Amino acid sequence: MPAVTASPAAKDKSGPQRALEKLGLVRPIDFALHLPMRYEDETRLVSIASLRDGSVGQVEGVVASCEVQIRGRRQLVARLHDGSDDLVLRFLHFYPSHQKALAVGTRVRVRGEARGGFFGLEMVHPTFKAVTEGAPLATALTPVYPTSAQLPQAYLRKAMDANLARVDLSELLPPEAVPAGMMNLREALMFLHHPAPNVGLATLEDRSHPAWQRLKFEELLAQQLSQLQAKRERELQRAPPFRVRNGGLQEQLLAALPFALTKAQRRVVDEIAHDLQRAVPMHRLLQGDVGSGKTVVAAVAAAVAIHDGWQCALMAPTEILAEQHLRKLVGWLEPLGITVAWLTGSRKGKGRAAMLAQVASGEAMLVVGTHAVIQEQVQFAKLGLAIIDEQHRFGVQQRLALREKLRSNQIEPHTLMMSATPIPRTLAMTLFADLDVSTIDELPPGRTPVVTKLFADDKREAVIGRIRDAVAQGQQVYWVCPLIEESETLDLQNATETHAHLSAALPERMVGLLHGRMKATEKAAVMALFTAGEMAVLVSTTVIEVGVDVPNASLMVIEHAERFGLSQLHQLRGRVGRGTVASVCVLLYTAPLSDTGKARLKAMLETGDGFEIARRDLDIRGPGEFMGARQSGAPLLRFADLAEDEALVHLARDAATLLLDRHPEVALAHVNRWLGGRSDYLKA
Repeated sequence: MPAVTASPAAKDKSGPQRALEKLGLVRPIDFALHLPMRYEDETRLVSIASLRDGSVGQVEGVVASCEVQIRGRRQLVARLHDGSDDLVLRFLHFYPSHQKALAVGTRVRVRGEARGGFFGLEMVHPTFKAVTEGAPLATALTPVYPTSAQLPQAYLRKAMDANLARVDLSELLPPEAVPAGMMNLREALMFLHHPAPNVGLATLEDRSHPAWQRLKFEELLAQQLSQLQAKRERELQRAPPFRVRNGGLQEQLLAALPFALTKAQRRVVDEIAHDLQRAVPMHRLLQGDVGSGKTVVAAVAAAVAIHDGWQCALMAPTEILAEQHLRKLVGWLEPLGITVAWLTGSRKGKGRAAMLAQVASGEAMLVVGTHAVIQEQVQFAKLGLAIIDEQHRFGVQQRLALREKLRSNQIEPHTLMMSATPIPRTLAMTLFADLDVSTIDELPPGRTPVVTKLFADDKREAVIGRIRDAVAQGQQVYWVCPLIEESETLDLQNATETHAHLSAALPERMVGLLHGRMKATEKAAVMALFTAGEMAVLVSTTVIEVGVDVPNASLMVIEHAERFGLSQLHQLRGRVGRGTVASVCVLLYTAPLSDTGKARLKAMLETGDGFEIARRDLDIRGPGEFMGARQSGAPLLRFADLAEDEALVHLARDAATLLLDRHPEVALAHVNRWLGGRSDYLKA
């Protein structure tokens, strides 16, 4: 008889089947890769008398009594006797089938956590099943699978065993592709579903067991194959090769700039220029810490394309960020005779129609905007370079659509993606292995380090006093809030109230408010006042997280800093320290802090290095944030831990190169086994 649990099987027979599909369990291989989250030891029995409060154990005995009791609520209470002592079994949720299965005189085997009760030791909602005396015990640890309320463990285990019996786990990989000493795939998977009782549970739980190492290697290999294959497919596509000429527009731009490029900027300009001269599409990620000067590098790349007669499009995720780029690029390129078009969702009417006409005719050689740049009615005359800022903030479908939109006449434009969130090395080798990565690893001279200070929320008035001093000296201040309206679940000060409070505290100064629900024209008007220095304090939500550049702003206050991600805190801090005045970032927090909140704030106090921040963020939150939309709603890496498994990443990368070179059909079969239809998301 299958084990009975406190959660009865769904009455609707189609319910479990639908629940399986909801978990992604359709193919036999899906079941094989749906691994236990923990294990229960049903391989041995202990006496009831040997149980201790808080211990988990399995006992066997005869039901001495079973009745429904009313103790504030209906509950089923049974008493089990094994000759050494009695044990109370208590069920707060039950069906008649439970009461029938626990009829007096029935021998049952019970497993659960023992705890002290008013009537002696008891187990609440243990698993149990009827047995005959002397029935054999399990020979392997019992798996406990990730599941849902509609899918009892007993049903899932039965479905799992049925699929494991017919799944094809034949060894796809040739011996030279598998690191020496690794377990066979079938052996590893079968072991993880039914491990021997003498195995150390710690090696299963921390995933260091050799069986787990094989699974992680297989998963990383699929991911590496998908990425490297995408990169090789791109090498077969055609892009316009640009000529980088002496005295060209890019040299005119560099000569006209009021500053010189840093050594790091010159290095990445050379890397990009090398790619742009090839007849295959560039697919490069330009990463650099906040304020490292990525926009001017993008401007030089645009100048190379434009001088050779090709248009360039620059797309940013928000209108505020797009407008920041527009101001800089217009200032640098229009004096050189370049027409710049501005396209956003809020631009309507005749102004929009005129811009569309300039883009279609080729008069506008540079087009700057939001996702509106890739809308259907936008037609480029001759697009050769697409620059995408903060590309991880665009969704998967947007990015896949972008690639299709920009491709024309079998010509694909070069693509330069920019990110102010540096990517840790292991992520660059895995989730971004299809990209070439350029890194600006130094800040321009004159940037002043930002001093970070931490204050509890009860010091708010002292912080406002510091703001009063700063604005009296002609400096400007950001105050960032996480919400713009009251929430029943989060006790957070909203931006509207903060704006009112600061306006009252600074009656002689202009205090502005900026949030995501404002119209684009309203946002632009507020930012114009702040940029011009007429507004002393800007109260804002995180719409100013990236790209906003006001050199006179020297004080940043982040309210409820514990609620923000580490990468987001670092981005916000990067809005100050952009001029010559010593700058301060104040982190206001509300106690008590969670362990994650403490780790984030500690990192902010200890380092201003974006690469170290990114490494710590990966440790704290895992790769999800960095993957951005390179996931289809669920992480594509289910088993490997990029913080722990860097050695396996290197092995998988070498094996992927070998398979693509010598065994391409094996590479395809391996990717299909692991990723199915999800591999496109890795290529977005």
